[in-house]
This record gives sequence, structure tokens and C-alpha cells, in this order.
Amino acid sequence: MNLSDWLGYIESIHPSTIDLTLERIKVVVERLNLNISFSIITVGGTNGKGSTCAILESIYKEAGYKVGCYTSPHFLHFNERIKIHAAPVSDELICEAFTKIESVRKDVSLTYFEYGTIAAMIIFADADLDIAILEVGLGGRLDAVNVFDSDCAIVTTVDLDHMDYLGHTREAIGFEKAGIYRTHKNAICGDFAPPQSLIKHCESIDAELKIIGKDFAYEAHHDSFDFLIDSSFVMNVPLPKLQGDFQLANASNALMAVKIIEDQLPLTETSIQQGIAKALLPGRFEEVKLNPTLILDVAHNPQAAKSLSHNLRAHPISGKTIAIFSILRDKDILGVIQALSLDIDSWYIAEIQNERAADIETISKAIQKVNPSAHIVPFKNIQEAYQFGSKEVTRNDRIIVFGSFFTVADIMKLIP
Repeated sequence: MNLSDWLGYIESIHPSTIDLTLERIKVVVERLNLNISFSIITVGGTNGKGSTCAILESIYKEAGYKVGCYTSPHFLHFNERIKIHAAPVSDELICEAFTKIESVRKDVSLTYFEYGTIAAMIIFADADLDIAILEVGLGGRLDAVNVFDSDCAIVTTVDLDHMDYLGHTREAIGFEKAGIYRTHKNAICGDFAPPQSLIKHCESIDAELKIIGKDFAYEAHHDSFDFLIDSSFVMNVPLPKLQGDFQLANASNALMAVKIIEDQLPLTETSIQQGIAKALLPGRFEEVKLNPTLILDVAHNPQAAKSLSHNLRAHPISGKTIAIFSILRDKDILGVIQALSLDIDSWYIAEIQNERAADIETISKAIQKVNPSAHIVPFKNIQEAYQFGSKEVTRNDRIIVFGSFFTVADIMKLIP
């Protein structure tokens, strides 16, 4: 089978898309008997996971280490999820890994994400890596990535998202996120006000917890920032190309991890500086075009939407802002809209082509609840909304595409 065939097959073999448990994947991983000899940094959290992974990957690549990076979801090609030295691996490698999984899986049913996670680790185990960066898919404690023990684990932020699976409070979600920490291992938290559940879990397993704003910090300047640990370790670091003040927190989380495992993987100041300066990640306040401006952002929960609002206000324009917006129905749709309502002049909405998509009526009612006089225009699909919006804007206006990875991916398909 080619990769497309494989992906269709693995989507069909498990009864549910999300099935949070480690029991099934543990059985398959044990049968594969993988030789994992490289260092691992696991990255979880509500927002900032992808950026933190991108910064870590870039730093180790600049230092000359052979680095693997596993992230999700992808935008256009499944290969984006599994990278070695910042390049997506080939269809052939992924198909070979899927074949190995299928040969030992037998009666064990795996989800699409579990299949992809094991495939990534098969590829990494065969690649003679120095380090792998693994991004948690959902939660932490019961996420497939958590089958693999890390040398250092990062929880970037804790906020309300995936509440049907993780709980309806920050305390409940914090406990799930903290599940990636390991006994007597280094644990990093990039949330300035971490839930007590996360702190208590670290205490219960004797993890060595480092919290941003307490054990490490950053200080922003005009074109650089200082990274501080115990008021003694200061580095003048160039600002990341990734936009937004919150990216300094993500960069600081990455630097804390780099510092913690520097005995295993030493780094020069130059490789750290160049790594941060070169780190890029699609779909995170990504300015694709100017005059008029086109911005892509995967913000899909209130915390991320507030960050998007902050970035929009930090980059004011003289014209109007049109939102191309769609979102999954299991998200806090009202919270996302409230965070951005004052920044948007017109809402162009459509339904994502996904079984979890919110319908047009749900999205429209949520916008009207926040702003009864909002200008809302419905479309058959996201691409039609964008094409119409592109004809409506002048050089002083901007279009922002947000609400989901799926929303952004639909527009990426249109951009050369």
C-alpha cells in the first residue's frame, strides 16, 4: 500500500478517533522491542507546544546534533508530523514503519494517532538520533506519547481545552498534563500560575520541577531577551521570528530544557542563539502576505485567541479586519469569539469538512451572542470565504484565518 492507502486503513480500524489509554499501545511497543538510545524531551500543554518543539528542534539542529521531532496534527501532508533534522521523512519510511506495526499488532486495535506515534518512534530508533522532541497530542497522562520515558518533560501552559476528555477545571486538566513528568526526572512548567494539582503531582513522584517566573525567567529588550536562571545565568538572545510575547515564554521553556540536559548534549551559545533566531512554525501568527495582510493562526481555545488578539493589537492597521473563521464543535466557541470580538470588523464563516465541525448556525449564533450587531457572512466552505474576502479587501486591510488547524490548512492549499 502507498501512504494514502495506509492512512485510510488506519483511520478505519479503530472504532473511535480518540481513545485515551496506554494499555493497547504498550502491548504493541513491547512487541516491537525498539532500541531507544537517544535523549527524549516530551512537550505537553494547552498552548505553545508546537512553538516550543520548533525552537528545541532548531537549537539542536544548529548545534549539529541529529534531531527527530514528532508533532501533530499536520496541515497538508502526514509527513509533516515526523521530521529528522527538520525535514519531513519520506512516504517509504512511514509505510515501512506501518508495515512493522501491522506485523506485530495482531488483535490489538490502535487509533490513528497511536499508529503515527509508534511509527515515529520506529523511524527514530532506526535513525541513530542524538535526541527526539515529542509533542503530546491530547492531555498527557494517557496520551500515546507518554508510553516513552523522557529525560525532561515540559508543560507549556494549562488552560481550558478538550474538556470532554480532560475535565472542566484547570486543576483537573493540570493533573492530566502533569502525567508526562517522571519520578526523579526534570519537569518544567511554563505556566506562570500552575495549578496546584500539577505541583502536588510533581511532589508525589519527586520530580524536579522548575516553574517559569520562579525558577527561571526572561526579560525582553528591543531586539533581544535575557534568559535568567537563579539570577546568575543570563544570555543575550535574539528574539524569535515566531511572533508574540508568549513566544518568549516558549523560548524560555526550551532554554530551560536545554540547560537541564546540557551534560548529555552540550551546546554553544552561538548554536542556541542561531537556533532560536531561525526557528519557524507555520500557522502561528504567520504573516503570509502584506498589503493587504494575510495572517494564519491555529488559535482554537480562549487562551490562544487572547494571544492572537494581543498580536493583532501589537500590529495595528489603518483598514478593516476580516476573519475567515471555523471551529470544531467541542471547543469553547463562545470563549474564542469573546477574546477576538473587538478586533474583527466582519466574520466570514463556513463549516470545516470534519466530523467534529461546528455547523454554520452554531458559529453564527455564538458570534451574535457576543456582538448582536456583528457583520456575519456564511459560505459553503472556507476556501470560498477566503476567495470572496480577498476581493473585498484593500491594501490597508487584513484577513485573519483562525479557529482550527483544519481552517488554516484549507487556506494553505490555495497559497502558492
